Amino acid sequence: MKFIHISDLHLGKRVYEFPMLEEQRDILEKILGIAKDERADGVLVAGDVYDRQVPSAEAVQLFDWFLTALAEMGLYVFVISGNHDSAERLAFGARLMETQRVYLAPVFAGEVKTVSLTDAYGELCIYLLPFIKPAYVRRFYPDREIADYEEALGTVMEHMSVDETKRNILLAHQFVTGASRSESEEITAGGLDNVSAEHFAAFDYTALGHIHRPQSVGAATIRYCGTPLKYSFSEAGHEKSVTVVELMEKGRTDIRTIPLKPLRDLREIRGSYEEITARKYWENTETEDYLHVTLTDEEDIPEAIRKLRVIYPNIMKLDYDNRRTRSFASIEMSEKPEEKTPLQLFEELYRLQNNQDLGEEQRAYLTRLVEEIWEVER
Repeated sequence: MKFIHISDLHLGKRVYEFPMLEEQRDILEKILGIAKDERADGVLVAGDVYDRQVPSAEAVQLFDWFLTALAEMGLYVFVISGNHDSAERLAFGARLMETQRVYLAPVFAGEVKTVSLTDAYGELCIYLLPFIKPAYVRRFYPDREIADYEEALGTVMEHMSVDETKRNILLAHQFVTGASRSESEEITAGGLDNVSAEHFAAFDYTALGHIHRPQSVGAATIRYCGTPLKYSFSEAGHEKSVTVVELMEKGRTDIRTIPLKPLRDLREIRGSYEEITARKYWENTETEDYLHVTLTDEEDIPEAIRKLRVIYPNIMKLDYDNRRTRSFASIEMSEKPEEKTPLQLFEELYRLQNNQDLGEEQRAYLTRLVEEIWEVER
């Protein structure tokens, strides 16, 4: 059987206050196309369907459209909840959807939901383990001391009856020790949410969600597929993809990736204001992409983001990299400030903040400004 493994859709997410629904609809359409081209038997959705526990109506409608399209294609669909999801919202209509081969595991209820399928190689068992915390598991095993995520997952795994003579797939949404994180993920201080890859040894494939960068951890068959879209500039250099996993006879699993091209990429560009506004520069770049612009000018460009958005309308972030930003000085109260002129005090402040002296033009402007203020006050 062949499956498309996706996760961390984060439907409804905004990046630097830019809504991503249009990009999300586009990428889901491309995933549907891949499922059709691959003649996949099913889709594994490993959590974080939504970006927040109370998703927008538009986000819910988008997921409804996606599930309906998969069901109309006759695919099996397996969905677990992630740490961003509301179990109650994912649970709505779950029993009805099973009649359309859509299986949801929105909340851990003391046992792991299992779906059994059959193909030419025999039985294939799909285990659906939603995101768990120690508190979730302690409710069902009060006699166990479950202090952390490692013990929580270990307890759940001990109580699963996995027949290792059969082919088994697990969907889970946890942070496996050793995985590389991105800025767009929810981080737990001190690595308290870490779990060991050893827990997944009984499975022919573990479809993981939670980490946004595609990667395998511990073994090729223990895999994060990553987000289908870039959600932070720490991911600007990543190539997003879907993972295609095909299970043949027991012990033979084929895993590969198919790249995803977004409607608008998330990129970083760098240079002086003059360089990045030059026609020969912007004519050779995708000006509609979402951008982090770093200006290297020593002087701040007045209204830079407004001017640059004439060429690059989707600038999400703008900052500077120059002597001022590379040096940090503590601002201390000047000795005997009452004996200094306003211009002298401002020059000290400017020097501390910018690691350079006022230019002659700036000094002349400030002198005129101070004189005008004093003239009005007189």
